[in-house]
Amino acid sequence: MTLSRLSFIISFILSTASISGQKIYSPTLSLQREDIFGDPEHAVSASIANEFETFFFNQTLDHFNYRPESYATFKQRYLINSNYWAGANSSAPIFVYLGAESPIDGATTIIGFLTDNAAQFKALLVYIEHRYYGESIPLGMSFEEALGDANVRGYFSSAQALADYAAIILHVKQNLKARDSPVIVVGGSYGGMLASWFRLKYPHVALGALASSAPILYFEDMTPQDAYYSVVTKDFKEASETCYQTIRDSWSEIDRVAQEPNGTSNLSKMFKTCKPLESGDEVKSYLKLLYARAAQYNDPPRYPVTQICSGIDGANTSENGILGKIFAGVVAYNGSSTCYVNPPTNVSQTSLGWRWQRCSEMAMPIGITSNSMFQPQPFILSNFTDGCNYQFGVVPRAHWVTTYYGGHDIELILRRFGSNIIFSNGLRDPWSTAGVLKNISESIVAIFTEKGSHCLDILVEKQTDPDWLVLQRKAEVEIIKGWIAKYYADLLAFKQ
Repeated sequence: MTLSRLSFIISFILSTASISGQKIYSPTLSLQREDIFGDPEHAVSASIANEFETFFFNQTLDHFNYRPESYATFKQRYLINSNYWAGANSSAPIFVYLGAESPIDGATTIIGFLTDNAAQFKALLVYIEHRYYGESIPLGMSFEEALGDANVRGYFSSAQALADYAAIILHVKQNLKARDSPVIVVGGSYGGMLASWFRLKYPHVALGALASSAPILYFEDMTPQDAYYSVVTKDFKEASETCYQTIRDSWSEIDRVAQEPNGTSNLSKMFKTCKPLESGDEVKSYLKLLYARAAQYNDPPRYPVTQICSGIDGANTSENGILGKIFAGVVAYNGSSTCYVNPPTNVSQTSLGWRWQRCSEMAMPIGITSNSMFQPQPFILSNFTDGCNYQFGVVPRAHWVTTYYGGHDIELILRRFGSNIIFSNGLRDPWSTAGVLKNISESIVAIFTEKGSHCLDILVEKQTDPDWLVLQRKAEVEIIKGWIAKYYADLLAFKQ
């Protein structure tokens, strides 16, 4: 693939065009909120963030082959904070944050679980950047060059990423002579999936894993395709029945207005779009994403779903009718702005990289049936495949994740051989429908909160955190303490 071809893909993503009627769009798995960097309570203090030192590891390009090109290396970034560590002589623990589909820089400022608990565990903190994101791009290429080269792009996979993490963790332990220091891996969202899989694939490297909001069951037929948007609907319906009904009725109204003479022009005015609309579908795509984002990141104390519904329910019905109400919800969520729909956008590494990952192995069948407040838009694998083949020249390996990591009959399978994994979820998070929500064994446990949102438990502690969130984090800490205590007892017995 040439760079011009990649530029075409970027334009394709921005336009949300459809192939065979199937939009290749998935709700984001990112744990980063749009407003998180502007919230001083929601960020690690600057002094703690500055405690991290940056390193680069000569990482193997291809861990699973022995062709000459497989031995090429690239610089993979990782960060270390040793200010709390009691040292190798004490066999003090090492907490490792597994970076996911974004540069690692932001993780040190928003992932609070490690920094908030480092002192009591006397732990070393290590944050590792996922290959192909941030500065960890193979062969000295730019991100665009690497993603645009079909051969180089082929090394961009979760299995390679897990092997990267193992190599860096062992390298750090060797350098610090910390052979007996237990390792706990932590990840959220896609990173939570990686954390759970890492514990299963590399139990000799990690003692345990905290997998926050990890939808490891959103593959094949394990979770209904409409599960995500059903929870979005449930969140809005619980917030306000009238709000839910207004949203449900709005789609056909958008279609009706769009079909009138000057319809798209009128919609552009109603929704204060940043550029003239080409179709009513642009407004619908924007609103669908807005509602999904609000439900996924429905954090206290703001609670965006309630915020949107307050705007919708409190709107003046004499102006633009039902669509005036919908626009009032948009303003309630975003605040005052010169324009709202289709603003100028720079496509991020996360958007492009995750598009590739979905088209290769993370083929999550997310669709919309009639069981929601949205218009039906079912996931059709053949259409999704056509789109991926059109963009990248590949056919998604829809069965590979469950073949390589498992997932079917997970309770039976993991009870027999797995251990030391916490699956944490908030049930207002639409991704929780594909998470592990009940205990599998004494040490593979599910911790969830009724009002929790996406990855909320691993974000920075705040003074305003509700009691249920405080208790969730406390439970996770106590479980990890138990793992480490048992490890030390086993280590002592082994050495005697």
